[in-house]
Amino acid sequence: MPEPHPAGSRPLPLPVLMGLAWLVPGLGHLLLGRRTRAAVFFVVVVIGFVVGLLLNGELILPHAGDPLSYLAAIASIGNGILFFVAHSVGLGQGVVTSPSYEYGNTFLLTAGMMNLLLVLDVHDIGTGKKEW
Repeated sequence: MPEPHPAGSRPLPLPVLMGLAWLVPGLGHLLLGRRTRAAVFFVVVVIGFVVGLLLNGELILPHAGDPLSYLAAIASIGNGILFFVAHSVGLGQGVVTSPSYEYGNTFLLTAGMMNLLLVLDVHDIGTGKKEW
C-alpha cells in the first residue's frame, strides 16, 4: 500500500483536488492516497443518495421567494455528479404525496452535506492540518 501524499507533495493543486472531491465522492481522498477512506466515503454518500431517491425524495433547486430553498439547493448540489446525472435523467422529482417524501429529502440532503464535509476533509489533509 503506497504511503499517503504529504501536504507538500500533492498529486494535484489543492483547489483541483477539492473540486474533484466534490464532483465524485471519495475521489479527493483516493488521490491523496487514502484508499480505505475513499471507498468508505464513496459508499456512504452513494447509498444515502440512492436511498433518498428510492424514498421519493426531491433534488431541490432554488425557488424564488423561498430563501430556505437556496440552502437546500446547496445541500442537493453538494452530491456532485450524482445530482447532475440523476437530475438529467429525470430522477429526484420528489413525490410530495408519498409517505416517505420527507425521509427521502433527508437522505438526499444529508448525503450532499456529507460530501461537502468530505471536501473540507480533503482540504485539511491536503494542507497537512490532518494527518490521518
